[in-house]
Amino acid sequence: MKKLLVMLLIIPILVWCGFRIGSGILFEKNCEGYLKRAANANTVNVASKELGIALTYMEANKLTEGYTSVVYKTPDEDIGFWYNNIKSAKQELDLLPTSATPLEKTNVLMKLRETLVNNGQQGLNITVPSGISIYPNNTGWCLFGIASLISLICSCIIGIIVLSEY
Repeated sequence: MKKLLVMLLIIPILVWCGFRIGSGILFEKNCEGYLKRAANANTVNVASKELGIALTYMEANKLTEGYTSVVYKTPDEDIGFWYNNIKSAKQELDLLPTSATPLEKTNVLMKLRETLVNNGQQGLNITVPSGISIYPNNTGWCLFGIASLISLICSCIIGIIVLSEY
């Protein structure tokens, strides 16, 4: 009976981890990956196309306003600023005349890269608000994660009690 209880208490943390990993993969595949491609694009047309795909995903998934934070709002978690910044970068690419000089095109592409990429501890990263992959359910998944962690701790305690009886 105790072993069954331990197994049941471990399941929530596995569900939480699986969901977070899966959400991160889907966001990378459908949005962040296209932002990376836009940042690395060598032509204005390619960059604009990749940004368009990412923006379509953002709009379809309502990633256009709000904050990803659970406890308090910080500027790095402002979805509206992030979305509007990317949208205006795309508009700037689209407004660039085809007769623009190579230097002008290069400058716009460099500005786009600076908008999309930041230097992190592990090198260059695409700028996205933390927790964006589970937005707008950040609070629910935070609470579920805390409950899962408590459940895991309880299962460890029960496991220790079961082992000490043997």
